[in-house]
Amino acid sequence: MNYKNLFLVFGLVILFSTGISAQDFKYIGAVKCKMCHNKADKGEQFNKWQAGPHAKAMESLKGDEAKDPKCLKCHSTAASVDSKLLAGIKVEEGVSCESCHGPGSMYKTAAIMKNQKLSLAKGLILPDEAVCKTCHNEESPNYKGFNYDEYVAKIAHDDPTTN
Repeated sequence: MNYKNLFLVFGLVILFSTGISAQDFKYIGAVKCKMCHNKADKGEQFNKWQAGPHAKAMESLKGDEAKDPKCLKCHSTAASVDSKLLAGIKVEEGVSCESCHGPGSMYKTAAIMKNQKLSLAKGLILPDEAVCKTCHNEESPNYKGFNYDEYVAKIAHDDPTTN
């Protein structure tokens, strides 16, 4: 076998193996997050989300806005992603945990969440100003400016065990 064929075979093996290991992370919904993120000792993040504006984002849409893709891309996590990636999340959920923290199918277990490097590799996102500005920007007809520090303080839901 000559080197050209050997490199071709080697390249195909790498391509094939990366295709098999490639994983589409799926959106599981806030109810799955609630199982671990609603305990008092962990900061009750689910309750804070549920009482806040993100969980109620769909309620703020009026009439046909609730079906308008331009509105849904920011008012509903489930409506803003490829339907093949939905695994339990519903449009009515509004802006779920996964809009900011990434689809949770692969990082949802406690064993993975205890290891930040591993959870990041499995799809966890540590949200920053850029993540927020994917929706909180001039494209919104209701945009009135966005002060990241002010707004992130309003929705803070820290886990006291990680501080």
